[in-house]
Amino acid sequence: MNRKNLPLFLMLTAGAVTSIITYIEKYPMVVKLVSLFVVLLIFYVLGCMIKWTLDFFELQNEEKRKEEGEDIEEEPVEPEDSEDAAENPEDEPEN
Repeated sequence: MNRKNLPLFLMLTAGAVTSIITYIEKYPMVVKLVSLFVVLLIFYVLGCMIKWTLDFFELQNEEKRKEEGEDIEEEPVEPEDSEDAAENPEDEPEN
């Protein structure tokens, strides 16, 4: 899953909501800009933390899958069924 842009989308969405709310409430321009900057900064950091957490969980899951895969590979391979050998007599060695 592509999480590279997650912090950016989260930040820009929060910025858009903040801009709309401050416009509707008719805040002064300085208050609009300061609140927008603070919101963008907070949500970018929050998005980075969420991205890092999701990547960390995915890395743990991959390591677990690799460990389980190694366990499966170490199990002995069962011989072919005797039914398959009876159906294909040309595969059997001659006595």
